[in-house]
Amino acid sequence: MTLVLRGVRPYGEDAVDIVIADGVIVDLAAPGSADGEIVDADGLVALPGFVDLHTHLREPGREDAETVLTGSRAAALGGFTCVHAMANTSPVADTAGVVEQVWRLGQEAALVDVRPVGAVTVGLAGERMAELGAMAGSAAEVRVFSDDGKCVHDAVLMRRALEYVKAFDGVVAQHAQEPRLTEHAQMNESELSGRLGLAGWPAVAEEAIIARDVLLAQHVGSRVHICHLSTAGSVEIVRWAKSRGIDVTAEVTPHHLVLTEDLVATYDPMFKVNPPLRTAADVAALRAALADGTIDIIATDHAPHPHEDKDCEWAAAAMGMLGLETAFGVAMETMVAPGLLSWRALAQRMSVAPARIGRVRTQGHDLVPGAIANIAVVDPSGTYVVDPMRLSSKSRNTPYAGRELPGRVVHTIYAGTPTVLDGALA
Repeated sequence: MTLVLRGVRPYGEDAVDIVIADGVIVDLAAPGSADGEIVDADGLVALPGFVDLHTHLREPGREDAETVLTGSRAAALGGFTCVHAMANTSPVADTAGVVEQVWRLGQEAALVDVRPVGAVTVGLAGERMAELGAMAGSAAEVRVFSDDGKCVHDAVLMRRALEYVKAFDGVVAQHAQEPRLTEHAQMNESELSGRLGLAGWPAVAEEAIIARDVLLAQHVGSRVHICHLSTAGSVEIVRWAKSRGIDVTAEVTPHHLVLTEDLVATYDPMFKVNPPLRTAADVAALRAALADGTIDIIATDHAPHPHEDKDCEWAAAAMGMLGLETAFGVAMETMVAPGLLSWRALAQRMSVAPARIGRVRTQGHDLVPGAIANIAVVDPSGTYVVDPMRLSSKSRNTPYAGRELPGRVVHTIYAGTPTVLDGALA
């Protein structure tokens, strides 16, 4: 079957017909000239399918919050064609058997490429290194390892993990949180936390781990990736490390680009997240760093939770927010609409760079003949109001309920096959 995206504008540039056959882009033809199954994309923008380096799919073990299938649906509706499923499942994805289970569930769903992330330590306990080599050599071909949700706080263990992953070109993705500095922490440490009576989460708890780990990566000559960067100080450390030639990459979440600690004053647990929402000055620094390339990518940290884990008092509530279906809208509002990123630069940060960091060979390619047809088609002039009950995720913990977001994902093409057409699952 030949599929034709008629009149679409790659990266917002001149309109063409993108012609797809056998899962590959075969031609960029003059608008209206190609034959095949026509998908009307007149006036829409085509981008490489988004790649999320940081997704929580919860399966196995917490299928009440999310499954690989429901998370894949949410991802496809958000324009993603690849997601990396974090290891903090039950059982933890710390063996070849568990990562292969997650990978096979993704293959069965067949909506996006599900790439399991392997745990760095057994059971995320931070005591013994997990079977990194076995996971790398499994059918899942794991290349990203993380104890996300917990920090690899032991410097010797972190050094050993960084050394070990070099053998198969892997990367350790660090959840930068010094545990002793964040015991019982509830929100960003600031004047507001004192006024609200909530235990503070200091910026230095993140920044100290990042500083240590970039130096370790330099020492052993390995790659390190920093998860969910959230402070201006963290930006400066990463900027310094890159200026020294250290092989460090970093991500920022959509919610840290748009939401601030002021929302915590409502005591609404929907705004409880790890790392916490920071100050307006931090948000401005994160946007600037994403624009200038100090921060490499946007990653959702999609963290679904069932109703009972969020609809409770602040102290008891789980940390985390949904992100897959709203990531593009937030990125457009914060980065594209203000002119901080062009369409091509957005594609670099939401597709090309995350695929490169995760070593996913089938994703993140330019929209040219010969490339695998993983494509997000978006309407830059469209808007929508976020309705939690209409989200495809199994959970409803979005911080954007009732908020109007710009931009809308209209079509998603995964390996040449439409998974989303006209904004709905195909």
